[in-house]
Amino acid sequence: MTTTTIGLIAAMAEEIAPLLKAAERVEKVSVGRFTTYRVQLGDSTVWLVQSGMGEHHAAAAMEQLLATATPSVIISFGFGGAVLKGLHVGDIVIGVSSWRYSQSGFQLQPGGAHPCNEAVIAALASEGTGRLTVGEIITSTQILVKNNLAGKLPGGMSAPVLDMETAALAELAHRHGLPLIALRAISDDAGEELGFSLQEFTDEELNIRPGKVLATIIRKPRIIPQLIRLARNSKLAGKKLALAVRETVLYLDSQDPQGGNHPLRKAGE
Repeated sequence: MTTTTIGLIAAMAEEIAPLLKAAERVEKVSVGRFTTYRVQLGDSTVWLVQSGMGEHHAAAAMEQLLATATPSVIISFGFGGAVLKGLHVGDIVIGVSSWRYSQSGFQLQPGGAHPCNEAVIAALASEGTGRLTVGEIITSTQILVKNNLAGKLPGGMSAPVLDMETAALAELAHRHGLPLIALRAISDDAGEELGFSLQEFTDEELNIRPGKVLATIIRKPRIIPQLIRLARNSKLAGKKLALAVRETVLYLDSQDPQGGNHPLRKAGE
């Protein structure tokens, strides 16, 4: 086992819970304002922080993680929405590029890919973690209409996935000179257009408010079947995601840090 310190970050409790359930030991740590855990996966001990939704929360939580654990690699994981056909619920996408989408269009972010991703992809494929795809992660501050977005994609995108945090994490990882591994499990495929906006469920800080959720359901009862379906999909995606994160951790922590082929070494180092 190496002395590599691995930091994990995810937005929501639903994304984290399956991993905690599969862990050998979980210790909740009182540091900062974000919920933080020390988690034992096999023989590896990692730090995990729950950020909440959105880039602002993700960046602040990562700063806390860096100050608390000084990790040598960051694994960002969570659910994502497929933009194009071909990705199915439960598929795992490893981000090899990070994009931010706004009214001004698409912006490629620094730090969205690292040579270690190739080694991790090969390791996950050999462990039978399920359908594994290399793709692009698109970060947006709002729920987008996938059908409309598909026609605007930059050329060359093969498996784009929507989320709300990765762009900020990629930017911050790049600034600190850290490799970022971004894993997303598909919770809604390209044909699943969400029948509600984020603002209908959250406050201005993107915290989900049960009262707003209930009010939206009363106002839009037609979304109830979709919410039930999304909950079922998220349960499946969470199990696949936990396995992928665990295997990624075990692989990284099994490598010889002095070896010339260590996955965290950049090309030419």
